[in-house]
Amino acid sequence: MQLSDFDFDLPEALIATRPAEPRSSARLLVSDAGRITDGVVTDLMEWLRPGDRLVLNDTKVIPARLMGYRVRTGPEGETQAKMEVTLLEPRAGGAWAALVKPLKKVREGEEIVFAAGLKGTLTAKEDGQGVIAFDLEGEDFDAALQAAGNMPLPPYIAAKRAADEKDKTDYQTVWAKHSGAVAAPTASLHFDDELLAALTAKGVDFTHVTLHVGAGTFLPVKVDNVKEHKMHAEWGRVTPEAAAEIAATKAAGGRVIPVGTTALRLIESAARDGEIKPWEAATDIFIYPGFTFHVADALMTNFHLPKSTLMMLVSALVGHGQIREIYAHAVSNEYRFFSYGDASLLIP
Repeated sequence: MQLSDFDFDLPEALIATRPAEPRSSARLLVSDAGRITDGVVTDLMEWLRPGDRLVLNDTKVIPARLMGYRVRTGPEGETQAKMEVTLLEPRAGGAWAALVKPLKKVREGEEIVFAAGLKGTLTAKEDGQGVIAFDLEGEDFDAALQAAGNMPLPPYIAAKRAADEKDKTDYQTVWAKHSGAVAAPTASLHFDDELLAALTAKGVDFTHVTLHVGAGTFLPVKVDNVKEHKMHAEWGRVTPEAAAEIAATKAAGGRVIPVGTTALRLIESAARDGEIKPWEAATDIFIYPGFTFHVADALMTNFHLPKSTLMMLVSALVGHGQIREIYAHAVSNEYRFFSYGDASLLIP
C-alpha cells in the first residue's frame, strides 16, 4: 500500500475559501453501497432513518493565531520584533506549545506582547516550537484570546486570504462547547439549528463526544509505505452516557453515523476490543484499508487532501476503488473541497 495509491489531481479552483450560505445549502454527494447520488446537505432528511444516531464532535476551536511583538532593551535602546504565534496544544500549568515565527528572534525568558492586554513568556524551545506561559488564565485568558486572536485557518485557505471576524462564526460548529481545538471538525460546519430540529423531529438521535483537533491533522504523510506513517495524537473523551447511547443504537439495529473523521476516529478508539466503552485519553489511531470498524456504520465527511491520512480512512470504510470513483465524480462535477467545501455521506 503506497502513498501514491491515495493521490488524485485536484484543480486549484475547487478549493473553497468560504463556506456555503446558509450552511446546510452545501452540496452533498451520497455513496450508498457504490451508487452515487448528487444532492444538498438538507437531503440528509431523505437518507437518514428514525433510530439512526449521528455522533457529533463538540470541541470548540480557539482563535489560536496571535500577532504580537517582542520588546528588548539593549545598549542601543529599546527594540521590537514582530511575532506570529499559533497555539498548538495546552501544557501543564496553563502554558501552550506553539509555532512561533520567527522563533530565532525571541529568547527563552523574553516576553511577547499581544492585543487585549495579553502577554506571554517564552519558557522553552522544543523541536522547532516554543512553549509560552501566559499572564492570564481561566476565563480571563479565554476572553483575551477571543479579543486578540484569529481563527487558525487551514494552510490551504490561509495561503489564499487572511482570517477575519466572519471566520470566528464560520469556522465553528453551532454546538461547539469544549474549548481546545486548533482546527474545526469541518463536516459538522454544514449543520444549522433548522436542520438539527428537522432531523430530531424525524427521529434521528444525536450523541456528543469531544476530540480536540490539533494542528497535526494537516501534517503530510512523508513515507512511501503508508503503514510506516506515525499519526499525531489528539485528546478525546467519550462519556459513559455517550457510550451507552451508541451501544443502545447498535443493539436496536440503528445506524451509528459519525459526522466527521474526528468523531469516527474517537469512537473507534473507544471500541478497539469490539464494543464501545467510556474513554478519555489521547488517541493516535491510524485508520487505513484493512481496518476493522466496530462502531461506525457510515460517515459524513468533507472531501480531503490528496495523499492524506483522511483519504486512507475513507478508503478503509468504503473501499479504495469506490473512493477513486467518488473523487473522480466530485472533481468532474466541481464539488468544493476541504474545510469550507462540500460534504459526502459514505454508506458502505
